[in-house]
Amino acid sequence: MTARAESDQGVGRWRRAWEAIDERLGLSGLAYPVPAHANGIGYILGGITFFGFLILAATGIWLAQFYHPTPETARQSVVYIMNVAPLGDVVRGIHFWVANIVMATVLLHMGRVFATGSYKRPREANWLIGLGLLAVTLGLIFTGSVLKWDQEGFEALGHNVEIGNLLGAFGFWFSADFTTSLPILGRLYMAHIVILPALGVLLLLAHFLLVKRHGISALPTEADAAVDGGPQPDKGGSTFAVHVVRMAGFGLLMLAVTTVLTLIWPAALGPRPVPGIEETKPPWMFQAFYPFEDWFGLSALLWVPAILFGGLALVPFLDRSAYRSPKRRRAVIVIGAVVAVALAALVVYATFTVPQAHVQEAL
Repeated sequence: MTARAESDQGVGRWRRAWEAIDERLGLSGLAYPVPAHANGIGYILGGITFFGFLILAATGIWLAQFYHPTPETARQSVVYIMNVAPLGDVVRGIHFWVANIVMATVLLHMGRVFATGSYKRPREANWLIGLGLLAVTLGLIFTGSVLKWDQEGFEALGHNVEIGNLLGAFGFWFSADFTTSLPILGRLYMAHIVILPALGVLLLLAHFLLVKRHGISALPTEADAAVDGGPQPDKGGSTFAVHVVRMAGFGLLMLAVTTVLTLIWPAALGPRPVPGIEETKPPWMFQAFYPFEDWFGLSALLWVPAILFGGLALVPFLDRSAYRSPKRRRAVIVIGAVVAVALAALVVYATFTVPQAHVQEAL
Protein backbone atom coordinates (compact mmCIF):
# COMPACT_ATOMS: atom_id res chain seq x y z
CA MET A 1 0.00 0.00 0.00
CA THR A 2 1.35 3.42 -0.93
CA ALA A 3 1.83 6.23 1.57
CA ARG A 4 -0.95 8.20 -0.13
CA ALA A 5 -3.36 5.27 0.22
CA GLU A 6 -2.44 4.81 3.90
CA SER A 7 -3.03 8.51 4.50
CA ASP A 8 -6.42 8.39 2.78
CA GLN A 9 -7.35 5.32 4.81
CA GLY A 10 -6.41 7.11 8.05
CA VAL A 11 -8.47 10.15 7.08
CA GLY A 12 -11.38 7.85 6.28
CA ARG A 13 -11.20 6.25 9.71
CA TRP A 14 -11.23 9.64 11.41
CA ARG A 15 -14.18 10.76 9.26
CA ARG A 16 -16.16 7.64 10.11
CA ALA A 17 -15.39 8.06 13.79
CA TRP A 18 -16.51 11.70 13.66
CA GLU A 19 -19.71 10.78 11.80
CA ALA A 20 -20.50 8.13 14.42
CA ILE A 21 -20.01 10.62 17.27
CA ASP A 22 -21.92 13.35 15.44
CA GLU A 23 -24.83 11.02 14.73
CA ARG A 24 -25.28 10.51 18.46
CA LEU A 25 -24.40 13.94 19.87
CA GLY A 26 -25.30 16.27 16.99
CA LEU A 27 -22.10 18.29 17.38
CA SER A 28 -22.35 19.54 13.80
CA GLY A 29 -25.39 21.52 14.94
CA LEU A 30 -22.96 23.89 16.70
CA ALA A 31 -21.42 24.94 13.39
CA TYR A 32 -22.30 28.19 11.63
CA PRO A 33 -21.18 29.88 8.40
CA VAL A 34 -17.72 31.45 8.66
CA PRO A 35 -16.60 34.17 6.24
CA ALA A 36 -12.95 34.19 5.19
CA HIS A 37 -12.13 37.40 7.09
CA ALA A 38 -13.25 35.76 10.38
CA ASN A 39 -9.96 33.84 10.50
CA GLY A 40 -7.97 37.06 10.70
CA ILE A 41 -6.49 37.99 14.07
CA GLY A 42 -8.89 40.88 14.61
CA TYR A 43 -11.96 38.66 14.31
CA ILE A 44 -10.52 35.70 16.19
CA LEU A 45 -9.67 37.53 19.42
CA GLY A 46 -12.89 36.31 21.02
CA GLY A 47 -11.95 32.70 20.25
CA ILE A 48 -8.46 33.25 21.65
CA THR A 49 -10.06 34.61 24.83
CA PHE A 50 -12.27 31.52 25.06
CA PHE A 51 -9.30 29.16 24.85
CA GLY A 52 -7.57 31.32 27.44
CA PHE A 53 -10.51 30.73 29.77
CA LEU A 54 -10.13 26.99 29.20
CA ILE A 55 -6.46 27.18 30.23
CA LEU A 56 -7.40 29.22 33.30
CA ALA A 57 -10.02 26.63 34.26
CA ALA A 58 -7.59 23.73 33.88
CA THR A 59 -4.76 25.40 35.81
CA GLY A 60 -7.19 26.74 38.41
CA ILE A 61 -8.52 23.24 39.13
CA TRP A 62 -4.95 22.04 39.73
CA LEU A 63 -4.09 24.99 42.00
CA ALA A 64 -7.29 24.48 44.01
CA GLN A 65 -6.00 21.06 45.11
CA PHE A 66 -3.33 22.74 47.23
CA TYR A 67 -4.88 26.09 48.24
CA HIS A 68 -6.37 26.64 51.71
CA PRO A 69 -8.69 29.69 51.86
CA THR A 70 -8.30 30.89 55.45
CA PRO A 71 -6.40 33.99 56.57
CA GLU A 72 -4.11 31.87 58.74
CA THR A 73 -3.03 29.44 56.02
CA ALA A 74 -3.73 31.05 52.62
CA ARG A 75 -0.33 32.58 51.97
CA GLN A 76 1.50 29.52 53.28
CA SER A 77 -0.51 27.31 50.92
CA VAL A 78 0.62 29.54 48.03
CA VAL A 79 4.21 29.07 49.21
CA TYR A 80 3.55 25.32 49.21
CA ILE A 81 2.27 25.53 45.64
CA MET A 82 5.37 27.43 44.57
CA ASN A 83 7.91 25.19 46.29
CA VAL A 84 6.45 21.74 46.96
CA ALA A 85 3.33 20.93 44.90
CA PRO A 86 4.03 19.00 41.67
CA LEU A 87 4.53 21.56 38.90
CA GLY A 88 2.89 24.07 41.21
CA ASP A 89 5.17 26.99 40.36
CA VAL A 90 4.78 26.39 36.61
CA VAL A 91 1.00 25.97 36.76
CA ARG A 92 0.63 29.04 38.97
CA GLY A 93 2.79 31.07 36.58
CA ILE A 94 0.78 29.96 33.55
CA HIS A 95 -2.43 30.83 35.40
CA PHE A 96 -1.08 34.30 36.19
CA TRP A 97 0.20 35.11 32.71
CA VAL A 98 -2.83 33.71 30.89
CA ALA A 99 -5.08 35.85 33.11
CA ASN A 100 -3.15 38.94 31.99
CA ILE A 101 -3.31 37.93 28.32
CA VAL A 102 -7.03 37.15 28.54
CA MET A 103 -7.66 40.58 30.02
CA ALA A 104 -5.78 42.12 27.10
CA THR A 105 -7.62 40.03 24.47
CA VAL A 106 -11.01 40.88 26.02
CA LEU A 107 -10.21 44.59 25.73
CA LEU A 108 -8.81 44.23 22.20
CA HIS A 109 -11.84 42.19 21.13
CA MET A 110 -14.23 44.82 22.41
CA GLY A 111 -12.12 47.50 20.76
CA ARG A 112 -12.37 45.71 17.42
CA VAL A 113 -16.14 45.30 17.82
CA PHE A 114 -16.42 49.01 18.60
CA ALA A 115 -14.19 50.12 15.71
CA THR A 116 -16.04 47.99 13.15
CA GLY A 117 -19.53 48.80 14.46
CA SER A 118 -20.25 45.12 15.02
CA TYR A 119 -22.50 45.99 17.96
CA LYS A 120 -25.16 47.40 15.66
CA ARG A 121 -28.55 45.84 15.00
CA PRO A 122 -29.19 42.95 15.50
CA ARG A 123 -26.12 42.39 17.72
CA GLU A 124 -26.88 44.84 20.55
CA ALA A 125 -27.51 42.03 23.05
CA ASN A 126 -24.15 40.43 22.31
CA TRP A 127 -22.42 43.75 23.03
CA LEU A 128 -24.11 43.84 26.44
CA ILE A 129 -23.13 40.22 27.05
CA GLY A 130 -19.56 41.18 26.18
CA LEU A 131 -19.68 43.90 28.84
CA GLY A 132 -20.86 41.26 31.30
CA LEU A 133 -17.92 39.05 30.38
CA LEU A 134 -15.58 42.01 30.86
CA ALA A 135 -17.02 42.53 34.36
CA VAL A 136 -16.66 38.81 35.16
CA THR A 137 -13.04 38.84 33.96
CA LEU A 138 -12.25 41.83 36.16
CA GLY A 139 -13.96 40.10 39.07
CA LEU A 140 -11.90 36.96 38.57
CA ILE A 141 -8.66 38.94 38.49
CA PHE A 142 -9.63 40.95 41.57
CA THR A 143 -10.58 37.90 43.63
CA GLY A 144 -7.50 36.06 42.37
CA SER A 145 -5.27 38.87 43.60
CA VAL A 146 -6.89 38.69 47.03
CA LEU A 147 -6.39 34.94 47.29
CA LYS A 148 -2.60 35.33 47.30
CA TRP A 149 -3.03 36.87 50.75
CA ASP A 150 0.13 38.92 50.49
CA GLN A 151 0.23 42.67 51.14
CA GLU A 152 -1.35 43.46 47.77
CA GLY A 153 -4.12 40.92 48.31
CA PHE A 154 -4.78 42.14 51.85
CA GLU A 155 -5.09 45.75 50.69
CA ALA A 156 -7.39 44.68 47.86
CA LEU A 157 -9.62 42.93 50.37
CA GLY A 158 -9.66 46.10 52.46
CA HIS A 159 -11.01 47.97 49.45
CA ASN A 160 -13.58 45.20 48.95
CA VAL A 161 -14.87 45.63 52.50
CA GLU A 162 -14.93 49.43 52.35
CA ILE A 163 -16.86 49.41 49.07
CA GLY A 164 -19.35 47.03 50.72
CA ASN A 165 -19.76 49.60 53.50
CA LEU A 166 -20.37 52.36 50.96
CA LEU A 167 -23.12 50.27 49.37
CA GLY A 168 -24.89 50.04 52.70
CA ALA A 169 -27.52 47.30 52.85
CA PHE A 170 -26.76 46.33 49.24
CA GLY A 171 -23.15 45.57 50.15
CA PHE A 172 -23.91 42.94 52.79
CA TRP A 173 -22.12 40.16 50.89
CA PHE A 174 -18.88 42.16 50.86
CA SER A 175 -18.97 42.72 54.60
CA ALA A 176 -16.81 40.72 56.98
CA ASP A 177 -19.80 40.76 59.36
CA PHE A 178 -22.11 38.93 56.95
CA THR A 179 -21.28 35.65 58.70
CA THR A 180 -18.89 34.60 61.41
CA SER A 181 -18.87 30.97 60.31
CA LEU A 182 -16.69 31.61 57.26
CA PRO A 183 -14.00 34.30 56.81
CA ILE A 184 -14.60 36.72 53.96
CA LEU A 185 -11.51 35.29 52.25
CA GLY A 186 -13.35 31.97 51.99
CA ARG A 187 -16.36 33.67 50.40
CA LEU A 188 -14.15 35.43 47.84
CA TYR A 189 -12.58 32.05 47.13
CA MET A 190 -16.06 30.67 46.39
CA ALA A 191 -16.70 33.65 44.15
CA HIS A 192 -13.44 32.95 42.32
CA ILE A 193 -13.95 29.23 41.73
CA VAL A 194 -17.77 28.90 41.58
CA ILE A 195 -19.89 32.06 41.32
CA LEU A 196 -17.91 34.06 38.75
CA PRO A 197 -17.01 31.02 36.58
CA ALA A 198 -20.68 29.97 36.56
CA LEU A 199 -21.74 33.46 35.46
CA GLY A 200 -18.99 33.42 32.85
CA VAL A 201 -20.12 30.08 31.43
CA LEU A 202 -23.73 31.27 31.17
CA LEU A 203 -22.65 34.47 29.42
CA LEU A 204 -20.37 32.55 27.05
CA LEU A 205 -23.18 30.16 26.13
CA ALA A 206 -25.48 33.10 25.40
CA HIS A 207 -22.70 34.78 23.43
CA PHE A 208 -22.05 31.69 21.28
CA LEU A 209 -25.76 31.12 20.67
CA LEU A 210 -26.15 34.68 19.44
CA VAL A 211 -23.09 34.35 17.20
CA LYS A 212 -24.67 31.23 15.72
CA ARG A 213 -27.99 33.07 15.38
CA HIS A 214 -26.67 36.24 13.71
CA GLY A 215 -23.42 34.95 12.22
CA ILE A 216 -20.04 36.64 12.29
CA SER A 217 -20.34 40.30 11.35
CA ALA A 218 -19.32 41.25 7.84
CA LEU A 219 -16.47 43.59 7.07
CA PRO A 220 -17.62 47.22 7.51
CA THR A 221 -17.02 48.10 3.86
CA GLU A 222 -19.11 45.14 2.69
CA ALA A 223 -21.89 45.94 5.15
CA ASP A 224 -21.95 49.59 4.07
CA ALA A 225 -22.06 48.58 0.42
CA ALA A 226 -25.16 46.51 1.17
CA VAL A 227 -26.77 49.51 2.91
CA ASP A 228 -26.13 51.56 -0.23
CA GLY A 229 -27.93 48.99 -2.35
CA GLY A 230 -25.04 46.69 -3.24
CA PRO A 231 -24.90 42.91 -2.82
CA GLN A 232 -25.34 41.31 0.57
CA PRO A 233 -22.06 40.21 2.21
CA ASP A 234 -21.04 36.62 1.61
CA LYS A 235 -21.48 34.63 4.83
CA GLY A 236 -19.19 31.83 3.63
CA GLY A 237 -15.64 31.60 2.37
CA SER A 238 -14.23 29.43 5.14
CA THR A 239 -15.49 26.59 7.33
CA PHE A 240 -16.37 26.24 10.98
CA ALA A 241 -13.76 23.49 11.37
CA VAL A 242 -10.98 25.72 10.03
CA HIS A 243 -12.16 28.52 12.31
CA VAL A 244 -12.07 26.32 15.42
CA VAL A 245 -8.68 24.82 14.51
CA ARG A 246 -7.24 28.31 14.06
CA MET A 247 -8.58 29.42 17.44
CA ALA A 248 -7.20 26.28 19.07
CA GLY A 249 -3.84 26.96 17.43
CA PHE A 250 -3.71 30.40 19.00
CA GLY A 251 -4.74 28.84 22.30
CA LEU A 252 -1.80 26.42 22.14
CA LEU A 253 0.47 29.31 21.20
CA MET A 254 -0.77 31.20 24.26
CA LEU A 255 0.00 28.17 26.42
CA ALA A 256 3.51 27.93 24.97
CA VAL A 257 4.22 31.65 25.38
CA THR A 258 2.96 31.74 28.97
CA THR A 259 5.03 28.67 29.83
CA VAL A 260 8.15 30.46 28.59
CA LEU A 261 7.17 33.63 30.47
CA THR A 262 6.67 31.56 33.61
CA LEU A 263 10.16 30.09 33.34
CA ILE A 264 11.68 33.56 32.81
CA TRP A 265 9.46 35.66 35.13
CA PRO A 266 7.66 33.45 37.68
CA ALA A 267 4.47 34.81 39.23
CA ALA A 268 5.46 36.87 42.25
CA LEU A 269 4.25 36.60 45.81
CA GLY A 270 4.50 39.69 48.01
CA PRO A 271 5.35 39.90 51.69
CA ARG A 272 3.06 38.82 54.49
CA PRO A 273 0.22 41.32 55.02
CA VAL A 274 0.69 44.01 57.62
CA PRO A 275 -2.59 45.58 58.79
CA GLY A 276 -2.86 49.37 58.91
CA ILE A 277 -0.59 50.25 55.98
CA GLU A 278 -1.11 50.78 52.24
CA GLU A 279 1.95 50.48 50.06
CA THR A 280 0.81 48.62 46.94
CA LYS A 281 -1.05 49.49 43.77
CA PRO A 282 -3.67 47.38 41.99
CA PRO A 283 -2.86 45.28 38.89
CA TRP A 284 -2.65 47.19 35.61
CA MET A 285 -6.25 46.49 34.57
CA PHE A 286 -7.51 48.47 37.59
CA GLN A 287 -4.97 51.28 37.54
CA ALA A 288 -7.10 53.57 35.37
CA PHE A 289 -9.41 53.93 38.39
CA TYR A 290 -6.58 54.47 40.90
CA PRO A 291 -6.05 58.22 40.25
CA PHE A 292 -9.76 58.88 40.79
CA GLU A 293 -9.44 57.18 44.15
CA ASP A 294 -6.58 59.57 44.97
CA TRP A 295 -8.53 62.63 43.82
CA PHE A 296 -12.06 61.87 45.04
CA GLY A 297 -11.70 59.14 47.64
CA LEU A 298 -12.82 55.54 47.82
CA SER A 299 -16.32 56.29 46.53
CA ALA A 300 -14.79 56.94 43.10
CA LEU A 301 -14.33 53.18 42.77
CA LEU A 302 -18.11 52.96 42.62
CA TRP A 303 -19.17 55.82 40.39
CA VAL A 304 -16.28 55.88 37.90
CA PRO A 305 -16.73 52.23 36.76
CA ALA A 306 -20.51 52.75 36.82
CA ILE A 307 -20.21 55.71 34.45
CA LEU A 308 -17.76 53.86 32.19
CA PHE A 309 -19.82 50.66 31.94
CA GLY A 310 -23.05 52.64 31.66
CA GLY A 311 -21.64 54.66 28.78
CA LEU A 312 -20.43 51.52 27.01
CA ALA A 313 -23.83 49.87 27.49
CA LEU A 314 -25.50 52.82 25.75
CA VAL A 315 -23.22 52.73 22.69
CA PRO A 316 -25.41 50.47 20.48
CA PHE A 317 -28.49 52.54 21.31
CA LEU A 318 -26.88 55.92 20.66
CA ASP A 319 -25.00 54.99 17.49
CA ARG A 320 -28.08 54.20 15.39
CA SER A 321 -26.59 54.84 11.96
CA ALA A 322 -26.82 51.90 9.56
CA TYR A 323 -23.22 52.44 8.49
CA ARG A 324 -20.33 50.64 10.17
CA SER A 325 -17.16 51.96 8.49
CA PRO A 326 -15.08 54.17 10.81
CA LYS A 327 -14.97 56.93 8.18
CA ARG A 328 -18.77 57.09 8.27
CA ARG A 329 -18.84 57.12 12.09
CA ARG A 330 -16.14 59.68 12.72
CA ALA A 331 -17.76 61.28 15.78
CA VAL A 332 -18.26 57.91 17.50
CA ILE A 333 -14.73 56.77 16.64
CA VAL A 334 -13.21 60.02 17.93
CA ILE A 335 -15.10 59.77 21.22
CA GLY A 336 -14.03 56.14 21.63
CA ALA A 337 -10.41 56.99 20.82
CA VAL A 338 -10.40 59.86 23.34
CA VAL A 339 -11.77 57.57 26.06
CA ALA A 340 -9.23 54.83 25.23
CA VAL A 341 -6.30 57.28 25.23
CA ALA A 342 -7.50 58.85 28.49
CA LEU A 343 -7.70 55.42 30.16
CA ALA A 344 -4.20 54.54 28.93
CA ALA A 345 -2.89 57.89 30.19
CA LEU A 346 -4.46 57.24 33.59
CA VAL A 347 -2.70 53.86 33.77
CA VAL A 348 0.63 55.53 33.00
CA TYR A 349 -0.06 58.26 35.55
CA ALA A 350 -0.97 55.70 38.21
CA THR A 351 2.19 53.73 37.47
CA PHE A 352 4.41 56.67 38.46
CA THR A 353 2.46 57.98 41.45
CA VAL A 354 3.31 57.18 45.04
CA PRO A 355 0.79 54.84 46.72
CA GLN A 356 -1.61 56.63 49.06
CA ALA A 357 -3.80 55.38 51.88
CA HIS A 358 -7.47 55.08 50.99
CA VAL A 359 -8.88 52.46 53.34
CA GLN A 360 -9.53 53.97 56.75
CA GLU A 361 -9.82 50.84 58.86
CA ALA A 362 -7.69 47.74 58.95
CA LEU A 363 -9.41 44.38 58.57
